[in-house]
Amino acid sequence: MNTAKTNNMTQKKLLIKRTLWLDGPNIWTYRSCIEALVDIQDLEQFPSNLLPGFYERLTALLPGLVDHECGIGEPGGFLIRLRDGTYAAHILEHITIELHLLAGLNAGFGKARETSVSGVYKMVFRTPDRFVGMACLEAAVRLIHACIEDTPYDLKAELKVIQRVCDMKGLGPSTQHIVDAAYDRRIPFIRLNDGNLVQIGYGEKQQRIWTAETSKTSAIAEGIASDKQLCKDLLSQIGIPVPEGREVDSADEAWEAAQDIGVPVVVKPTDANHGRGVSLELSKEQDIREAYALADEVGSGVLVEKFIAGHEHRLLIINNQMVAATRGELVFVTGDGKSTLLELVESQLNSDPQRGWEEYCPLDPVDFGYDPTALYEVRRQGFEPESVVPAGHKVLVQRNSNASEDVTDIVHPEIARLCTLAAKVIGLDIAGVDLMCEHIDQPPQGQAFAIVEVNAGPGLLMHIKPSKGTPRNVGAPIIESLFPQGETGRIPIITYTGGPELSDFGPQLCAMLEDKGHNVGLACEHGLWVNGKAVHHHDAANWESGRNALVNNKLNTLIMQVRQSTILSEGLPFDRNTVAVVTHLGQLDGLQEWDIVNHEKLFNVTRTVIDLVLPTGYAVLNADEVSLLPLQELCDGKVVWISTNPDNPVVREHVGNGGIAVVLHEHAVQFLGNRAEQEERKPIPLDHADENPIKQLALAACGWVCDVPHHLLRAELRKQP
Repeated sequence: MNTAKTNNMTQKKLLIKRTLWLDGPNIWTYRSCIEALVDIQDLEQFPSNLLPGFYERLTALLPGLVDHECGIGEPGGFLIRLRDGTYAAHILEHITIELHLLAGLNAGFGKARETSVSGVYKMVFRTPDRFVGMACLEAAVRLIHACIEDTPYDLKAELKVIQRVCDMKGLGPSTQHIVDAAYDRRIPFIRLNDGNLVQIGYGEKQQRIWTAETSKTSAIAEGIASDKQLCKDLLSQIGIPVPEGREVDSADEAWEAAQDIGVPVVVKPTDANHGRGVSLELSKEQDIREAYALADEVGSGVLVEKFIAGHEHRLLIINNQMVAATRGELVFVTGDGKSTLLELVESQLNSDPQRGWEEYCPLDPVDFGYDPTALYEVRRQGFEPESVVPAGHKVLVQRNSNASEDVTDIVHPEIARLCTLAAKVIGLDIAGVDLMCEHIDQPPQGQAFAIVEVNAGPGLLMHIKPSKGTPRNVGAPIIESLFPQGETGRIPIITYTGGPELSDFGPQLCAMLEDKGHNVGLACEHGLWVNGKAVHHHDAANWESGRNALVNNKLNTLIMQVRQSTILSEGLPFDRNTVAVVTHLGQLDGLQEWDIVNHEKLFNVTRTVIDLVLPTGYAVLNADEVSLLPLQELCDGKVVWISTNPDNPVVREHVGNGGIAVVLHEHAVQFLGNRAEQEERKPIPLDHADENPIKQLALAACGWVCDVPHHLLRAELRKQP
C-alpha cells in the first residue's frame, strides 16, 4: 500500500459550517429538527469504499447500523450503500440518528442533500431537543473522524455525555410519554420552559401538564395528599382501611405511640417522598428511636403507623379509573464469604442496567450514603457496608420504593375500587395510591390490607418501563382525560403568503373575524395584536410572535403572515393550519444564504404551508399564477381558487368537478360552485375593484370558508380600498 497516500487520507475531515434549529414544520419534515451545513472538503473525492478499514471500524462501533434501511427500504440498506460507496454527509446523518437511538431517544428521520456548491451538503435529522441534537451531532463528527483516521473512540463516554444533556435539557421520560400520547392523537403541544412544563393544545383549547400534574390537578388536593395524616383521616372516615397511627414530635413520643399501636410499626416523614426516611417493621425501642431521627431529618414531621404485612403496591388512578399497577419486592444480596456487603450490592444489584440515577431508569441504585434507611436496615441485621457476608447468607438491603413489577392484569376489582375511591376522596385527577397487601389478586377482606398513601404527581416510569411485566401506555388515558375523543385542542390558524398584493391583508381579515366574534391573534409585518390590542408594532411575521400568540389562552383564532425566510431559518410555530392563502410563489432575493437559487427550490419552500393544511381545512390559491397550479395536488384539504378572470380554465374545471372558487366579474366578487348555489351567495359589488383585486378575492374566500355571514362579508369588502 502507498504509505504517502494512506497518511494523506488520514487527514480527511468534514466541517460543520452552520446549524439551524428548526422548531416546527419546515421544508424537511413536520417535526422539529436540526439542519447542518456540512462541508466534506477533500472527502468529496473519497466515498466510504475508498477509505481503507472504514466500513469495519464503523460497524464495529455501531452494530445497530444494520437496522438502518436508508433509501433501499429494508434493514441493511445503509450498510449496502456504505460498502458500495457513499459520502461523508450521508454517513454523518446515519451516525447521528444511531447515537439518538443508543441514548434511548426517538429518531429515524434524516436526509443529506448536496447544495449548489460542490462538496457542501445540507444534512438534517429529527431530534426532540436542540441541545440533545447538537450533542449527538458533535459526537457523530468525532466518531466519523475516528473511523477515518483509525484512532480510539470511547462510545460509552460519549453516550454518557449525551444522556447527561438529555437529563439536563430534554423532557423527562414521564412527560415525554404523555407528549407522545398527544402526538398519537394529533393534538399539538408546546414546551413552555426548559423543564417539564408543556402546553397541550393551542389558545383557548389548551391544557397544561407538568410531568403527572395537569391543569385539572387541584392545589387543595395536592395539599391534602402531602399531609399524610390528614389524608389518612379522610380515607378512614369513609371506611377505607388505613394503618392505625399518629404524628409524633419526639423519639419518646414515637416509642409511646408504637407501644399504644402495637409493634411492629412503620416510622416515616409526614411528607415522605420516594421512600426516603421510611423505616419498616420496627419492634425494638432503640430501632424506633433511631428511625425517628432518620425521618425527622428528611421531613417536616414524623408519623408512626402500624406495620401491615405483605407486599408494597402502587396503583395509578387517572380520571377515576385504575389504569396500571405495580408490585414491590424485598431486595436482598447473597454472600459468598469473600465480598463485602458494598461489593455485593454493586455486583448483584447496581450492575443491573435498569438501576441508575437517570430518569429513564425504573429502579434507583442502592446507595447507603444517599439512603440512610438502607444503611439502617443492614445495621439492624448486624452488618456494615464493609462487612464480609458469609457464603449463602442473605442480607435484606431495601424494603421500600422498589414497586416496579407490573401486576395490572391481576388486580382484584374491589381493591381497584377502593383505590379509585381514595383518589376521588382526596380530589386528584391523577393519583398514585400506595397500599400494602398479601395478595393483590384477592379481595381485601380476609387478608392484611391497607392504603398507606395517596400521592399527587406520581412517577409514571414504573408503569411505562417496569422491571418485570408488561409496559403500560399510561399517557393515553391522561390525554383522554384532558381531551375526550373528538376534541383536538386546535384553534383556527390562517396563514398567508404572497407579494405586495397582500399588503394589509392580515389586519383586514383580523377586523372581519373580530366583527364575527372571534378572539384573534395577528402576527404580521406590521406587528403583533392580541384581541384587538397591539402588543408591539415591530415586524412579527416570525416564529416567536406566532408561538407567543398560540400560548395565549384567550385566543380562539390566529392569523399569521408566513415568509419563506421564516420557514428556512426557524420553522413554523404551529404543526398544521386551517386555511393557507398563497397568491404568489415569492422572490428569490434574500434566500441565497439557504441555497434557494432557483424557482424549483423556491416552490419547495412555499409549498410548506400547503402541506400543513388539515384535511378539514382549505387552501386559497391564485389561479392567475401558473407557478401555483401544482399546489392543488399537495393539499390534504379543499382548494378554493381565486382569479380576476371569470373564464380562467383552471377555475372552470375545478368548479365543474364540484369545487368552489371566487372570481372578479364585472367589478363584483362572485362565488362559484355548488356550495355557493346552496347558500345563495350573491355577488358583492366592489367600489374599488381595480385596486388590488387579488387581496379582495382572498379576503372574500377566507371569509367564506371561515363562515363569516354574507351580509358581514359584504360590508367588510365594500369598505376595503
